[in-house]
Amino acid sequence: MANHKSAIKRIRANGAKRARNRYYHKSARTYMKRFRSVTEKKEGETMLPTLTAMLDKLAKKNIIHPNKAANVKSKLAKFLKGLK
Repeated sequence: MANHKSAIKRIRANGAKRARNRYYHKSARTYMKRFRSVTEKKEGETMLPTLTAMLDKLAKKNIIHPNKAANVKSKLAKFLKGLK
């Protein structure tokens, strides 16, 4: 266990940040799963901007790597293009 007050506070802060990051990451993954289950292009077109913004925010906050965000956005756009 930590011996200094600052180290104890850092452990607390890291735990809170970790929980917050996990929540945002999981929310985005759930939204992606919902997006991939869409069958109509119109519905997908309304969901894609929100999902893109979510991924950009995750990348900006270093929750996921920026290249991963770009790859996922590309795959989602490709998926949407294939819908009828």
